[in-house]
Amino acid sequence: MLPSIETISYEGQVCNTLPSLWNALHRSYNSAADRPVNTNILNDIPQSNTIEWPPFSKQEFKDAIAKCSTSSTPGPDHVSWKHLKSIITDDKCLEKIVHIANACIVHETWPPQFKAATSVIIPKPNKESYNRPKSFQPIVLLNTTGKLIEKVISTRLQFHMSANGFLDPNQLRDIRQRSTIDASVTNFIRTYLHK
Repeated sequence: MLPSIETISYEGQVCNTLPSLWNALHRSYNSAADRPVNTNILNDIPQSNTIEWPPFSKQEFKDAIAKCSTSSTPGPDHVSWKHLKSIITDDKCLEKIVHIANACIVHETWPPQFKAATSVIIPKPNKESYNRPKSFQPIVLLNTTGKLIEKVISTRLQFHMSANGFLDPNQLRDIRQRSTIDASVTNFIRTYLHK
């Protein structure tokens, strides 16, 4: 059920024009955008050996896309996961996507098309009132091909970080093979072995 229509207010002012609404939403969702960041803390991290980054394989992309939902909304390119799953069944199309991904790494760049985004603001469920920006949730829709390449890079990085001990053993969220079930099994094994 959709919420009743209410006027959004921000900092005591009613947002009854598009610029005032934009300002309220922008300042609510991007409040950390212009904050200074101290990157000097990175200097204290010990440096590890440089590793080789082998070219991507077609199989990495097939594995990554197999886990993607076919019901998600496409981004500015209007290509859904369902479309992309169909496209990469053609070996030449898959080869082109792998070539683009490898070129991004070799040239250390990310194409502007992959940075283009469409933001959609949806109401959060079960709010008493919808007159504040915080009662809404922004959803960012990105180019699907770029998201696929990001998934493959993420899988690679996660494997590398895990294999080289860069992840804290207590880090469970969004880490493959480290769900709460895995944590329970690991805890059981540790308990059993230390008896």
